[in-house]
Amino acid sequence: MTQPIDISPVASKADRKAFIDLPWAIYADDPYWVPPLKAEVAGLLDPKANPWFGHGEIQLFLARRGDEVVGRISAQIDHLWIERYPGEGHWGLFEAVDAEVAAALIASAEDWLRSKGMSKALGPFSISIWDEPGLLVQGFEEHPLVMMGHHRPAYGGWVESAGYEKVKDLHTFGLDIRIDMIPLVQKLIDAGERSSKITVRDVDKSKFDEEAAIILDILNDAWSDNWGFIPLTDAEIAYAGKKLKPIIVEDLVKIAEYEGEPVAFMLTIPDVNELIRDLDGKLFPFGWAKLLWRLRNPSNVSRVRVPLMGVRKSHQRGRLASQLAFMMIEYTRRVCVEKYGINHGEFGWVLEDNQGMMSIAQLPGAGVNHTYRIFEKAL
Repeated sequence: MTQPIDISPVASKADRKAFIDLPWAIYADDPYWVPPLKAEVAGLLDPKANPWFGHGEIQLFLARRGDEVVGRISAQIDHLWIERYPGEGHWGLFEAVDAEVAAALIASAEDWLRSKGMSKALGPFSISIWDEPGLLVQGFEEHPLVMMGHHRPAYGGWVESAGYEKVKDLHTFGLDIRIDMIPLVQKLIDAGERSSKITVRDVDKSKFDEEAAIILDILNDAWSDNWGFIPLTDAEIAYAGKKLKPIIVEDLVKIAEYEGEPVAFMLTIPDVNELIRDLDGKLFPFGWAKLLWRLRNPSNVSRVRVPLMGVRKSHQRGRLASQLAFMMIEYTRRVCVEKYGINHGEFGWVLEDNQGMMSIAQLPGAGVNHTYRIFEKAL
């Protein structure tokens, strides 16, 4: 007879360690799972480290059968999200060994959200829209790139069985970046290069804080009308900059200026997942040194990802937005291929109904390689 499932809040250091360690058991036989750095996961969940807790609150849960940990989930409320979407609470960081455990975990998260006055549950968010949103529903047989999740194929059905329906799909596009732009797009790029009003430059890492502020100011403006957008606070901007700085390569991050004003950016980062895959989540005693050494040379990776791109709203209508976007893409593509020997790129995530970005993402040779789904349910 199967032992009963016990769902309990994470209440001790041992519980928190079990929460962080569980994926190693869940994905032990999955060749496409990349072990995250445990220090990064611990930092994500630490109110003293992660400024998300300045506007969010969270409860972590563990599922056990007897002494064995068989699942985990978070339930969280982002008060900045609620300002825009009243009554909507979130859950995430979901892992389970079977459907019975999944149902019990989701029910516990829902109960907690109801106790906080929420009328709708959305998930998964691990833990915010800016971290790892969505559940993988397409693209299981490929390693996820940096800052993207990987999940068991059964999870989608288990979530739907709990009464959830799709609210949004987020797509990533994979492509062979050795393929040249089509003539029509290349003409647009050539025209931009002839314009005295347009400049596309690399970021200057010696002025990192200033450059990061420019990029994130454009981001907050460019994405403000998107579904799910929550502005990054000043503390979150500083935190994001600190985390990104070690993996920033100057000639892979572009800022586009129009008449001398920064109006667009594109952030391209090496696929750090390739560099940490063999570290088994451990930075110590030698993992940190290995990672720093590998990060020194972008040629150590075979893939890059464009996680963020934006054009100020004042320039989003008309030809200029596409022109700036394709110029940044092309300049970065050339650097990747010609300087670093990197041949594969990933663009996204992109909201399924963001027509402007969906059209830009469908570059020559590109196709959707991962789809992440966000679900919702009335409570």
